[in-house]
Amino acid sequence: MSMLTPPGMGGQYRITGDKFPRMRPPRRRGRFVFIVVAGVAVLGVLGWGTLQLIDVFTGGGRTASAASVKSGCAGKASPSPTVAAVLPKPGQITVNVFNATARSGLAKGTADELKKRGFKIGEVGNAAKEYDKKVTGSAVLLGPLSSLKSALPVLGTQVGGAELRTDARKGADVDLIIGDAFKTLDKKASADQALTALTAPQPAATASKKPC
Repeated sequence: MSMLTPPGMGGQYRITGDKFPRMRPPRRRGRFVFIVVAGVAVLGVLGWGTLQLIDVFTGGGRTASAASVKSGCAGKASPSPTVAAVLPKPGQITVNVFNATARSGLAKGTADELKKRGFKIGEVGNAAKEYDKKVTGSAVLLGPLSSLKSALPVLGTQVGGAELRTDARKGADVDLIIGDAFKTLDKKASADQALTALTAPQPAATASKKPC
């Protein structure tokens, strides 16, 4: 044993000649791995927090409408409170009755019946040359453009299959021009039912949203 060899040490730690064994403490690899994993976790948490802050200030990259659609808050059509159609009553409509057929007496008889049903009667007679013997249907209902969605539909409830037309007249009167297929006015019960349906309130669709 060399004098440089500490007591109790031998074998590979025995010092001989001019070479000395290197005495290193055992490597702590577990501690190193833990430090690396902890560092990665901290970086991950910081990155996630940064993304959350970006979402807060930018709205998450989604528009309000897209978010609403995804969450089920999109607008849907639903019926709103009903609104009654504003149409004139028969007593507010003046009707001129003209016969465009070869049968006599149709204009007067039809005018008398319309009067019983509440309509005002204007002129009664034969149709002008423009329509005389040229109306093959039941009737032509003729009036100013403003009457197309007012007086003419109301008068149309009395004559099934009548054709609605407009002209450039200045007055509010409307014409009932009797055609070849005309037999008589619709039965009063049927005409009243059609008039009621025409003026009945109709639901209007509006957009509604589910509560978010």
